[in-house]
Amino acid sequence: MKQVVLFILCISFFTLESNSQTVTGSFMHDGLQRDYEVYIPANYSGSSAVPMILNFHGFTSNGSSQFNISNFQTIADTAGFIVVSPTGSPLGGLINHWNVGGFTSTSTVNDVSFASDLIDTIAANYNINLMRVYSTGFSNGGFFSHKLACELGGRIAAIASVSGTFTPEMQTLCAPSHPTPVMQIHGTSDATVPYEGTTGNGGMASVDSVINYWVAANNCNSTPTVTALPDINTNDGSTVEHFVYAGGNAGVHVELLKITNGTHTWPGNLGANRDINAGLEIWKFFSKYSNTAVSTKTIIKQNFKIYPNPTSDYVVVDFSAIKNVSYRLQTITGLTVNKGKLTDSQAKISLAHLPSGFYILFLNDQAFKIRKD
Repeated sequence: MKQVVLFILCISFFTLESNSQTVTGSFMHDGLQRDYEVYIPANYSGSSAVPMILNFHGFTSNGSSQFNISNFQTIADTAGFIVVSPTGSPLGGLINHWNVGGFTSTSTVNDVSFASDLIDTIAANYNINLMRVYSTGFSNGGFFSHKLACELGGRIAAIASVSGTFTPEMQTLCAPSHPTPVMQIHGTSDATVPYEGTTGNGGMASVDSVINYWVAANNCNSTPTVTALPDINTNDGSTVEHFVYAGGNAGVHVELLKITNGTHTWPGNLGANRDINAGLEIWKFFSKYSNTAVSTKTIIKQNFKIYPNPTSDYVVVDFSAIKNVSYRLQTITGLTVNKGKLTDSQAKISLAHLPSGFYILFLNDQAFKIRKD
Protein backbone atom coordinates (compact mmCIF):
# COMPACT_ATOMS: atom_id res chain seq x y z
CA MET A 1 0.00 0.00 0.00
CA LYS A 2 2.86 2.41 0.82
CA GLN A 3 4.42 1.80 -2.58
CA VAL A 4 1.15 2.73 -4.34
CA VAL A 5 0.82 5.96 -2.37
CA LEU A 6 4.41 6.97 -3.13
CA PHE A 7 3.88 6.27 -6.81
CA ILE A 8 0.80 8.46 -6.95
CA LEU A 9 2.62 11.31 -5.21
CA CYS A 10 5.53 11.12 -7.63
CA ILE A 11 3.23 11.18 -10.65
CA SER A 12 1.35 14.18 -9.21
CA PHE A 13 4.59 16.05 -8.58
CA PHE A 14 5.83 15.37 -12.11
CA THR A 15 2.55 16.55 -13.62
CA LEU A 16 2.63 19.80 -11.67
CA GLU A 17 6.22 20.56 -12.51
CA SER A 18 6.05 19.75 -16.21
CA ASN A 19 2.60 21.13 -17.02
CA SER A 20 0.10 23.10 -14.97
CA GLN A 21 0.05 23.73 -11.24
CA THR A 22 -2.61 24.33 -8.63
CA VAL A 23 -1.09 26.09 -5.64
CA THR A 24 -2.79 26.80 -2.31
CA GLY A 25 -1.88 29.79 -0.20
CA SER A 26 -3.07 32.00 2.64
CA PHE A 27 -2.29 35.27 4.36
CA MET A 28 -3.59 37.23 7.31
CA HIS A 29 -5.94 40.12 6.58
CA ASP A 30 -7.56 42.18 9.33
CA GLY A 31 -6.84 39.40 11.81
CA LEU A 32 -8.38 36.63 9.67
CA GLN A 33 -6.56 33.90 7.79
CA ARG A 34 -7.67 34.14 4.16
CA ASP A 35 -7.15 31.11 1.92
CA TYR A 36 -6.96 30.86 -1.85
CA GLU A 37 -6.06 28.54 -4.71
CA VAL A 38 -4.07 29.60 -7.77
CA TYR A 39 -4.12 27.79 -11.10
CA ILE A 40 -0.92 28.29 -13.11
CA PRO A 41 -1.43 27.31 -16.77
CA ALA A 42 0.80 24.82 -18.50
CA ASN A 43 2.39 27.48 -20.72
CA TYR A 44 3.27 29.94 -17.93
CA SER A 45 7.01 30.67 -17.85
CA GLY A 46 7.16 33.91 -15.88
CA SER A 47 9.04 35.65 -18.68
CA SER A 48 6.09 37.83 -19.68
CA ALA A 49 3.15 39.33 -17.80
CA VAL A 50 -0.11 37.35 -18.03
CA PRO A 51 -3.77 38.20 -17.29
CA MET A 52 -5.42 37.09 -14.05
CA ILE A 53 -9.02 36.13 -13.28
CA LEU A 54 -10.31 36.42 -9.73
CA ASN A 55 -12.97 33.72 -9.43
CA PHE A 56 -15.33 34.06 -6.45
CA HIS A 57 -17.55 31.26 -5.12
CA GLY A 58 -21.17 31.35 -4.04
CA PHE A 59 -22.68 31.65 -0.57
CA THR A 60 -21.63 28.72 1.69
CA SER A 61 -19.14 27.40 -0.89
CA ASN A 62 -15.33 27.67 -1.14
CA GLY A 63 -12.54 28.35 -3.59
CA SER A 64 -11.91 24.72 -4.45
CA SER A 65 -15.56 24.11 -5.34
CA GLN A 66 -15.61 27.23 -7.49
CA PHE A 67 -12.60 25.91 -9.40
CA ASN A 68 -14.57 22.75 -10.12
CA ILE A 69 -17.84 24.33 -11.28
CA SER A 70 -16.26 27.08 -13.40
CA ASN A 71 -13.57 24.91 -15.04
CA PHE A 72 -11.41 27.77 -16.28
CA GLN A 73 -8.36 25.52 -16.15
CA THR A 74 -8.54 24.09 -19.68
CA ILE A 75 -9.23 27.57 -21.08
CA ALA A 76 -6.31 29.00 -19.12
CA ASP A 77 -3.94 26.37 -20.51
CA THR A 78 -4.68 27.61 -24.02
CA ALA A 79 -5.15 31.33 -23.40
CA GLY A 80 -2.35 31.65 -20.83
CA PHE A 81 -4.03 33.39 -17.89
CA ILE A 82 -3.80 32.69 -14.16
CA VAL A 83 -6.95 31.89 -12.14
CA VAL A 84 -7.29 32.66 -8.45
CA SER A 85 -10.19 31.25 -6.42
CA PRO A 86 -10.19 32.53 -2.84
CA THR A 87 -12.43 31.32 -0.03
CA GLY A 88 -14.70 33.77 1.77
CA SER A 89 -14.74 34.19 5.53
CA PRO A 90 -17.33 32.53 7.81
CA LEU A 91 -20.45 34.60 8.44
CA GLY A 92 -21.48 34.13 12.05
CA GLY A 93 -18.72 31.55 12.33
CA LEU A 94 -20.65 29.10 10.13
CA ILE A 95 -20.78 29.70 6.37
CA ASN A 96 -18.39 31.25 3.87
CA HIS A 97 -19.51 34.50 2.30
CA TRP A 98 -18.50 37.70 0.53
CA ASN A 99 -19.64 40.89 2.22
CA VAL A 100 -22.00 42.60 -0.22
CA GLY A 101 -24.58 44.01 2.21
CA GLY A 102 -28.16 42.81 1.84
CA PHE A 103 -28.29 39.11 2.74
CA THR A 104 -24.78 39.48 4.26
CA SER A 105 -25.58 42.71 6.12
CA THR A 106 -24.41 41.33 9.48
CA SER A 107 -20.88 40.94 8.11
CA THR A 108 -18.10 43.29 9.20
CA VAL A 109 -15.41 41.87 6.89
CA ASN A 110 -13.76 44.23 4.42
CA ASP A 111 -13.63 41.91 1.43
CA VAL A 112 -12.85 44.71 -1.02
CA SER A 113 -9.63 45.43 0.86
CA PHE A 114 -8.92 41.69 0.95
CA ALA A 115 -9.37 41.46 -2.84
CA SER A 116 -6.90 44.31 -3.33
CA ASP A 117 -4.34 42.63 -1.05
CA LEU A 118 -4.93 39.35 -2.87
CA ILE A 119 -4.00 41.02 -6.16
CA ASP A 120 -0.82 42.35 -4.53
CA THR A 121 0.04 38.94 -3.09
CA ILE A 122 -0.36 37.08 -6.38
CA ALA A 123 1.47 39.81 -8.30
CA ALA A 124 4.39 39.52 -5.86
CA ASN A 125 4.79 35.85 -6.73
CA TYR A 126 3.83 35.71 -10.41
CA ASN A 127 4.31 37.97 -13.41
CA ILE A 128 0.81 39.51 -13.64
CA ASN A 129 -0.33 42.09 -16.19
CA LEU A 130 -2.01 44.47 -13.74
CA MET A 131 -3.91 46.12 -16.60
CA ARG A 132 -5.64 42.78 -17.21
CA VAL A 133 -7.04 41.70 -13.84
CA TYR A 134 -10.66 40.51 -14.11
CA SER A 135 -13.32 39.42 -11.64
CA THR A 136 -16.03 36.83 -12.02
CA GLY A 137 -18.10 34.74 -9.66
CA PHE A 138 -21.19 32.68 -9.07
CA SER A 139 -24.17 33.85 -6.99
CA ASN A 140 -22.69 35.64 -3.92
CA GLY A 141 -19.43 35.77 -5.90
CA GLY A 142 -21.29 37.39 -8.78
CA PHE A 143 -22.67 40.03 -6.41
CA PHE A 144 -19.13 40.58 -5.15
CA SER A 145 -17.76 41.01 -8.68
CA HIS A 146 -20.28 43.81 -9.21
CA LYS A 147 -19.15 45.32 -5.90
CA LEU A 148 -15.52 45.26 -7.02
CA ALA A 149 -16.49 47.05 -10.23
CA CYS A 150 -18.17 49.68 -8.05
CA GLU A 151 -15.42 50.06 -5.44
CA LEU A 152 -12.15 48.66 -6.82
CA GLY A 153 -12.44 49.69 -10.46
CA GLY A 154 -8.93 51.08 -10.50
CA ARG A 155 -7.66 47.51 -10.29
CA ILE A 156 -10.35 45.59 -12.20
CA ALA A 157 -10.49 45.67 -16.01
CA ALA A 158 -13.87 43.94 -16.46
CA ILE A 159 -16.31 41.77 -14.54
CA ALA A 160 -18.70 38.93 -15.26
CA SER A 161 -21.44 37.81 -12.89
CA VAL A 162 -23.17 34.45 -13.06
CA SER A 163 -26.45 34.44 -11.10
CA GLY A 164 -25.54 37.48 -8.99
CA THR A 165 -26.93 41.02 -9.10
CA PHE A 166 -26.95 44.02 -6.70
CA THR A 167 -27.98 44.29 -3.08
CA PRO A 168 -29.77 47.57 -2.14
CA GLU A 169 -26.55 48.96 -0.60
CA MET A 170 -24.58 48.23 -3.76
CA GLN A 171 -27.14 49.89 -6.01
CA THR A 172 -27.20 52.98 -3.79
CA LEU A 173 -23.46 53.33 -3.22
CA CYS A 174 -21.97 52.11 -6.52
CA ALA A 175 -19.51 54.66 -7.90
CA PRO A 176 -17.35 53.15 -10.66
CA SER A 177 -14.10 55.00 -11.22
CA HIS A 178 -13.93 54.36 -14.97
CA PRO A 179 -15.99 52.80 -17.80
CA THR A 180 -16.32 49.16 -16.82
CA PRO A 181 -17.16 46.29 -19.19
CA VAL A 182 -19.81 44.08 -17.57
CA MET A 183 -21.20 40.68 -18.55
CA GLN A 184 -24.22 39.19 -16.80
CA ILE A 185 -25.23 35.53 -17.19
CA HIS A 186 -28.56 34.70 -15.61
CA GLY A 187 -31.43 32.22 -15.87
CA THR A 188 -35.04 33.38 -15.95
CA SER A 189 -36.05 30.49 -13.66
CA ASP A 190 -33.41 31.17 -11.02
CA ALA A 191 -35.24 30.60 -7.72
CA THR A 192 -32.31 31.70 -5.51
CA VAL A 193 -31.49 35.04 -7.15
CA PRO A 194 -34.68 35.68 -9.15
CA TYR A 195 -34.32 37.30 -12.54
CA GLU A 196 -37.04 39.81 -11.59
CA GLY A 197 -35.37 40.60 -8.25
CA THR A 198 -36.81 40.35 -4.76
CA THR A 199 -37.37 42.45 -1.67
CA GLY A 200 -36.93 39.43 0.62
CA ASN A 201 -33.71 37.94 1.98
CA GLY A 202 -32.10 41.35 2.22
CA GLY A 203 -33.19 42.44 -1.25
CA MET A 204 -31.78 41.60 -4.67
CA ALA A 205 -32.02 43.83 -7.73
CA SER A 206 -33.55 42.54 -10.92
CA VAL A 207 -31.25 41.63 -13.77
CA ASP A 208 -32.80 44.30 -15.97
CA SER A 209 -32.16 47.03 -13.38
CA VAL A 210 -28.51 45.99 -13.05
CA ILE A 211 -28.04 45.97 -16.81
CA ASN A 212 -29.73 49.37 -17.06
CA TYR A 213 -27.43 50.74 -14.36
CA TRP A 214 -24.24 49.68 -16.14
CA VAL A 215 -25.56 50.75 -19.56
CA ALA A 216 -26.18 54.25 -18.17
CA ALA A 217 -22.92 54.37 -16.17
CA ASN A 218 -20.90 53.41 -19.24
CA ASN A 219 -22.96 55.56 -21.62
CA CYS A 220 -23.69 52.55 -23.84
CA ASN A 221 -26.41 52.44 -26.49
CA SER A 222 -29.71 51.86 -24.71
CA THR A 223 -30.97 49.57 -27.48
CA PRO A 224 -29.09 46.28 -27.62
CA THR A 225 -28.27 43.97 -30.47
CA VAL A 226 -30.04 40.70 -29.67
CA THR A 227 -28.97 37.31 -31.01
CA ALA A 228 -30.66 33.98 -30.35
CA LEU A 229 -27.87 31.46 -29.85
CA PRO A 230 -28.16 27.96 -31.36
CA ASP A 231 -30.05 25.46 -29.20
CA ILE A 232 -27.17 22.99 -29.28
CA ASN A 233 -28.50 20.81 -26.48
CA THR A 234 -32.25 20.29 -26.81
CA ASN A 235 -32.37 18.18 -23.65
CA ASP A 236 -31.42 20.90 -21.16
CA GLY A 237 -34.83 22.60 -21.33
CA SER A 238 -33.38 26.08 -21.86
CA THR A 239 -32.25 28.47 -24.59
CA VAL A 240 -29.93 31.49 -24.65
CA GLU A 241 -30.24 35.02 -26.02
CA HIS A 242 -27.22 37.31 -26.23
CA PHE A 243 -27.84 41.03 -25.61
CA VAL A 244 -25.01 43.43 -26.51
CA TYR A 245 -25.14 47.08 -25.45
CA ALA A 246 -22.31 48.63 -27.47
CA GLY A 247 -20.98 52.16 -27.92
CA GLY A 248 -19.91 52.78 -24.33
CA ASN A 249 -17.22 55.21 -23.21
CA ALA A 250 -13.72 53.92 -23.94
CA GLY A 251 -15.32 51.32 -26.24
CA VAL A 252 -16.76 49.15 -23.45
CA HIS A 253 -19.81 46.90 -23.84
CA VAL A 254 -22.39 45.67 -21.40
CA GLU A 255 -23.53 42.16 -22.33
CA LEU A 256 -26.26 39.84 -21.08
CA LEU A 257 -26.57 36.12 -21.71
CA LYS A 258 -30.23 35.56 -20.83
CA ILE A 259 -31.02 31.88 -20.30
CA THR A 260 -34.72 31.26 -20.74
CA ASN A 261 -35.78 28.58 -18.22
CA GLY A 262 -32.24 28.60 -16.82
CA THR A 263 -31.84 27.90 -13.10
CA HIS A 264 -29.33 28.86 -10.38
CA THR A 265 -26.44 27.04 -12.04
CA TRP A 266 -23.18 27.64 -13.90
CA PRO A 267 -23.87 27.06 -17.64
CA GLY A 268 -21.89 24.27 -19.19
CA ASN A 269 -22.26 21.91 -16.24
CA LEU A 270 -24.49 18.85 -15.97
CA GLY A 271 -27.95 19.99 -14.88
CA ALA A 272 -27.38 23.49 -16.29
CA ASN A 273 -27.78 25.03 -19.72
CA ARG A 274 -25.44 23.22 -22.12
CA ASP A 275 -25.75 25.56 -25.11
CA ILE A 276 -22.93 27.72 -23.75
CA ASN A 277 -19.85 27.23 -21.62
CA ALA A 278 -19.94 30.12 -19.14
CA GLY A 279 -16.19 30.08 -18.56
CA LEU A 280 -15.46 30.28 -22.28
CA GLU A 281 -17.99 33.06 -22.82
CA ILE A 282 -16.53 35.02 -19.90
CA TRP A 283 -12.97 34.70 -21.20
CA LYS A 284 -14.02 35.74 -24.71
CA PHE A 285 -15.55 38.84 -23.13
CA PHE A 286 -12.62 39.60 -20.80
CA SER A 287 -9.98 39.11 -23.49
CA LYS A 288 -11.18 42.23 -25.33
CA TYR A 289 -10.41 44.62 -22.46
CA SER A 290 -7.57 46.07 -20.46
CA ASN A 291 -7.72 48.64 -17.70
CA THR A 292 -6.04 51.85 -18.81
CA ALA A 293 -6.92 53.42 -15.46
CA VAL A 294 -4.28 51.17 -13.89
CA SER A 295 -1.49 52.84 -15.88
CA THR A 296 -1.48 55.91 -13.62
CA LYS A 297 -2.72 54.32 -10.40
CA THR A 298 -1.01 50.98 -10.16
CA ILE A 299 1.61 50.27 -12.80
CA ILE A 300 3.51 53.54 -12.38
CA LYS A 301 5.22 52.70 -9.11
CA GLN A 302 6.36 55.01 -6.37
CA ASN A 303 10.12 55.43 -6.30
CA PHE A 304 11.22 52.80 -3.78
CA LYS A 305 14.72 51.34 -3.85
CA ILE A 306 15.28 48.15 -1.85
CA TYR A 307 18.76 46.73 -1.21
CA PRO A 308 20.55 44.44 -0.70
CA ASN A 309 18.33 41.78 -2.21
CA PRO A 310 19.13 38.89 -1.71
CA THR A 311 20.19 39.71 1.84
CA SER A 312 21.32 37.95 5.00
CA ASP A 313 20.49 40.43 7.78
CA TYR A 314 18.46 43.44 6.65
CA VAL A 315 17.11 45.48 3.74
CA VAL A 316 17.33 49.21 3.28
CA VAL A 317 14.27 50.98 1.89
CA ASP A 318 15.15 54.24 0.14
CA PHE A 319 12.11 56.49 -0.39
CA SER A 320 13.53 59.99 -0.31
CA ALA A 321 10.69 61.46 -2.39
CA ILE A 322 7.85 59.93 -0.35
CA LYS A 323 6.40 60.49 3.12
CA ASN A 324 4.34 58.34 5.48
CA VAL A 325 5.31 54.88 4.27
CA SER A 326 3.59 51.94 5.95
CA TYR A 327 5.26 48.57 5.66
CA ARG A 328 4.35 44.93 6.30
CA LEU A 329 6.73 41.99 5.95
CA GLN A 330 5.13 38.60 5.53
CA THR A 331 6.07 35.07 4.60
CA ILE A 332 5.08 33.60 1.25
CA THR A 333 2.27 31.78 3.06
CA GLY A 334 0.88 35.05 4.37
CA LEU A 335 2.13 35.16 7.98
CA THR A 336 3.00 38.74 9.02
CA VAL A 337 6.40 38.80 10.75
CA ASN A 338 6.99 42.56 10.98
CA LYS A 339 5.06 45.76 10.31
CA GLY A 340 5.06 49.45 11.10
CA LYS A 341 5.84 52.86 9.61
CA LEU A 342 9.05 54.11 8.02
CA THR A 343 10.10 57.66 8.85
CA ASP A 344 13.77 57.70 7.86
CA SER A 345 14.19 58.16 4.08
CA GLN A 346 16.75 55.34 4.16
CA ALA A 347 15.10 53.05 6.67
CA LYS A 348 16.51 49.67 7.62
CA ILE A 349 14.30 46.62 8.23
CA SER A 350 15.92 43.73 10.07
CA LEU A 351 15.55 40.14 8.85
CA ALA A 352 18.30 38.76 11.10
CA HIS A 353 15.84 36.88 13.32
CA LEU A 354 14.05 35.22 10.40
CA PRO A 355 14.81 31.89 8.75
CA SER A 356 16.14 31.77 5.20
CA GLY A 357 13.59 31.91 2.41
CA PHE A 358 11.39 34.28 0.45
CA TYR A 359 9.34 37.09 1.99
CA ILE A 360 6.95 39.72 0.65
CA LEU A 361 7.50 43.32 1.68
CA PHE A 362 4.44 45.55 1.27
CA LEU A 363 5.22 49.27 1.04
CA ASN A 364 1.99 51.27 0.96
CA ASP A 365 0.10 49.61 -1.94
CA GLN A 366 3.12 47.93 -3.54
CA ALA A 367 4.59 44.46 -3.00
CA PHE A 368 8.21 43.34 -3.37
CA LYS A 369 9.71 39.88 -3.10
CA ILE A 370 12.72 39.62 -0.74
CA ARG A 371 15.09 36.66 -0.51
CA LYS A 372 16.96 35.99 2.69
CA ASP A 373 19.95 33.68 2.35
